[in-house]
Amino acid sequence: MKTVLRYLSGYKKESILAPLFKMLEASFELLVPLVVAAIIDTGISGKDTGYILRMCGIMVALGIIGLVCAITAQYFAAKAAVGFARKIRHVLFEKMQGLSFNEIDKTGTSTMITRMTSDVNQVQSGVNMVLRLFLRSPFIVFGAMIMAFTIDVKTALVFVVTIPVLALIVFGIMLITIPMYKRVQRALDKVLGITRENLTGVRVIRAFCKEDEEIKSFDDANDTLTTMQKVVGRISGLMNPLTYIVINLGIVVLIYVGAIRVDTGIISQGAVVALYNYMSQILVELIKLANLIVTMTKSVASCKRLEDVLKLESTLELHSSGNTGLKPDMAGAADANINSNNNDTNVNQENAPAVEFDHVSLTYKGAGEEALTDISFTINKGETAGIIGGTGSGKTSLVHLIPHFYDATRGTVKVDGIDVKDYPLDEIRNKAVIVMQKAVLFKGTIRENLLWGNGGATDEELYEALETAQAMDVIRSKEDGLDEMVEQGGRNFSGGQKQRLTIARALVRKPSILILDDSASALDYATDARLRKALKCIKDRTTVFIVSQRTSSMQHADRIIVLDDGRAAGIGTHESLYKDCRIYKEIYDSQFKGAGEAQTNE
Repeated sequence: MKTVLRYLSGYKKESILAPLFKMLEASFELLVPLVVAAIIDTGISGKDTGYILRMCGIMVALGIIGLVCAITAQYFAAKAAVGFARKIRHVLFEKMQGLSFNEIDKTGTSTMITRMTSDVNQVQSGVNMVLRLFLRSPFIVFGAMIMAFTIDVKTALVFVVTIPVLALIVFGIMLITIPMYKRVQRALDKVLGITRENLTGVRVIRAFCKEDEEIKSFDDANDTLTTMQKVVGRISGLMNPLTYIVINLGIVVLIYVGAIRVDTGIISQGAVVALYNYMSQILVELIKLANLIVTMTKSVASCKRLEDVLKLESTLELHSSGNTGLKPDMAGAADANINSNNNDTNVNQENAPAVEFDHVSLTYKGAGEEALTDISFTINKGETAGIIGGTGSGKTSLVHLIPHFYDATRGTVKVDGIDVKDYPLDEIRNKAVIVMQKAVLFKGTIRENLLWGNGGATDEELYEALETAQAMDVIRSKEDGLDEMVEQGGRNFSGGQKQRLTIARALVRKPSILILDDSASALDYATDARLRKALKCIKDRTTVFIVSQRTSSMQHADRIIVLDDGRAAGIGTHESLYKDCRIYKEIYDSQFKGAGEAQTNE
C-alpha cells in the first residue's frame, strides 16, 4: 500500500487538518452529555429557568462550532482524496503507456480499465472516509469511555466490556471480507471484459446471430459477480445488527446498574442520562465505523490491485544505451555511444543491412511452444521484403521484433547493424515504423491524426504522404479536407479509408523502415498495386516490409519470406519460391487459378 499512498504526500496539510477538525468536532460533541447532565441535576431539579436557558445556549454554541469544524474537515478531506485520485490516474496512465506488449498481454485490457476507474474510485472513497472518520470514531468511542469514568467508575466498567466485544466483531468481519472483495473485483474485470468485447465486436456478433450466446455468456459472468457480492454483502451486513445487539445489551446493563447507583444515592439522575448518551454516541460511531470498515476493506483490496500495476516493470531487455526515459539530449549522447561502439567493432552502418535476423526464436510468456523458431535472413537498405504464410504462422510476431515490441528468446535482431536492444526505444521506433493489422484512428481531425507521425510536418509533407498512401481521394471527398473530424475509432471512415490514412500517418514520419502488417487487406487490387508502386518511388531509401496473405502484393518484392508454423519454409524471389517452395506454390495457385500452368509453361 505504501506504493500507492505515497502519492498522498502532496496533500500533507489537508491530511492533517481534516482529521484535526474532525477531532475538534468530536471534542465538542463529548461535552454535550455533561451539559445535559447539568441541566437535569441543577436546572430542572432546582427549577432554575435561567440556568436551563444558559445551558441550552451553550449546547447551541457547541453545535454551531461542531458544524463549522465538520464542514472544514469535509472540505480538506475531499480536496486531499480527489487530488490523490487525480495523481494516481496520471501515474497509472503513464505506467500503462510505458509497459511492453508482454505486460499488456498478460494483464489484459479490461483489467487495466477497471483499475483506472472502479479501483481508483474505491481508493478515493476510502481516503475520504479515513480522513473524516478513522480518527474521529475511535476518539469518540474511547473518549466516551473516559468521560464515563469521570462520572462513575463502577458504572463505566460496562463500557470496558462492551468496547472490546464490538472491536472483535468489526475487525473480525473486516479480516474475512478483505480477500472476498478482491475476488469480487476480479469478477468485475471479467464482466467488463465481456462488455468491452461485445461493444467492440457488435457488428460481428449480429452478423453471425450470436446475440443469444453472448447474452448467456454475460449473464453467467454477471450472475457469478452477483453471487459473490451477495455473499460478501451478507457477511458485511452482519456488522450493523451484531453491533446493535451488543450496544443495546450494554445499554440495558448500564441503565440497570445506573438505577441501583441512583437509588443508593451514589450518582445523580443526570449522570445516568449522561452515561446513556455516551453509550448512544458509541453506538452511532460504531455504525459509522462499521460502514468505514466496509469502505476501507474495498479500498484496501483496490489499493493492492493498483499497487500490482504500479509495480509492473517492462520486461524488454535494454542494454546500457537503451533507456525508455531518455530525453532528446540524452538520446543524442546514446546515439554517439552507439556510433562509438560501432567504430570499435568496425561496423559500418552505411553498408550494414537494414534488418538482419540471426537464428531468432520467440516464445511468448506463458506459451507452451515457440511462436518463431530459428529465423535467419538479411534485408538490405531500400529493398522490399514480403512476408507470407498461413494464419498463425508467425508473420506478425516476426515484424513485431523489428521495432522491439518483444524480446527475441534466442538469437539477435539487428537494425542498421546494431542489436535492437542497444537502441533507446524512441530511437528504434523512429527508425522502424509499423502500420498495424487493425487500422486505428483517434478522435480529432485528419490533420491531427497524420501529425502523430511527425508533429512538425508541413501541409505539403502531409499531402505527399497522402498521395503515396493513395489517400488523396479520401481528403477530396471530405468537405473540410485535412480538417475533417474523425470520430472515436474512425467510425465515420470505411475500412479501406482508415487503412490508407494510417499508412499515410506512418509515411509522414519518413521512417527508414516501413512495416505494413497486413495493413492493405481492405484495399482493392488496383489500389493495392498503385500503393506498392508509389512506395517503390519514395525518394529516401526506405526499406519496406509487406505482410500479406496476397501473393500479388509481394510477388515483385526483392525478397519473400515464407513462414510455416513459426519456421522459415523458404526465402527468395517469387520465381525461385514458386519453383522450390511447396507452401508458396500452394498459396499462389490457390489465389490464381490456372496461373500455375502458365508459370510452368513459361
